[in-house]
Amino acid sequence: MDLIQAAILGIVEGLTEFLPVSSTGHLILTAHILNIPHTNFTKTFEISIQLGSILAVFFLYYEKLLKDWETWKRIILAFIPTGILGFLLYKIIKRFFIGNDLLVVINLIFGGVVLLFIDRFLQKDNGLSDVKELSLKKIPLIGVFQSLAMMPGVSRSAATIIGGMVVGLNRRAAAEFSFLLALPTMLMATSYDLIKSHSEMSFQDWQVLLVGFVFAFFTAFLAIKTFISFISKHSFFIFGIYRIFIGILYFLIFLF
Repeated sequence: MDLIQAAILGIVEGLTEFLPVSSTGHLILTAHILNIPHTNFTKTFEISIQLGSILAVFFLYYEKLLKDWETWKRIILAFIPTGILGFLLYKIIKRFFIGNDLLVVINLIFGGVVLLFIDRFLQKDNGLSDVKELSLKKIPLIGVFQSLAMMPGVSRSAATIIGGMVVGLNRRAAAEFSFLLALPTMLMATSYDLIKSHSEMSFQDWQVLLVGFVFAFFTAFLAIKTFISFISKHSFFIFGIYRIFIGILYFLIFLF
């Protein structure tokens, strides 16, 4: 992977990480288009550039993160199921899930179908507007939903937002909590993978990773602000259509 390819993947990561469209699926598809071999380093790269997206969340929500202990309690409670399952299933996820083209196609299309109807079955704008209004016993369920995103193509953002809406949050509150929950989730996932993989990485690999990190940060910063504004006024329908389209495109590329 060269620096230009790393920059492109960083942009794709930043644009898609916090949208309900599956950043992992988009990264794998983009790597296919760019003819980037799916090596162990590529897998590490796809996981680790999420640190750039995490930093964007911190910059946008640093006041809440520094002052609001009630929100942090809910972030920690929601993270626990994901943290436990991620630790136990790490080897399986990296060996069998990441880079599994057929699994990505299935999850992209199925997730798109779910998003087409999600606003019909769940409340739209009459849910709770702040995660602090939720009782603590409901919070771990959001983490269980987030754990589904360990399968590539599911979308961590989509799973967490749907989980938030299931327990009573409105779209905007569920989306914002999804961003905040990304902090411990993605930080642990990327740190754990780097600890496991750093001995195999060359100086050039670290340069490539840094470029991807920087581009992911700036694009995620813009994507988060745009998405919050959009989702406050519109449903998930357009994201469902988009996921199905990308899933079919991915299938055609995978097939031929």
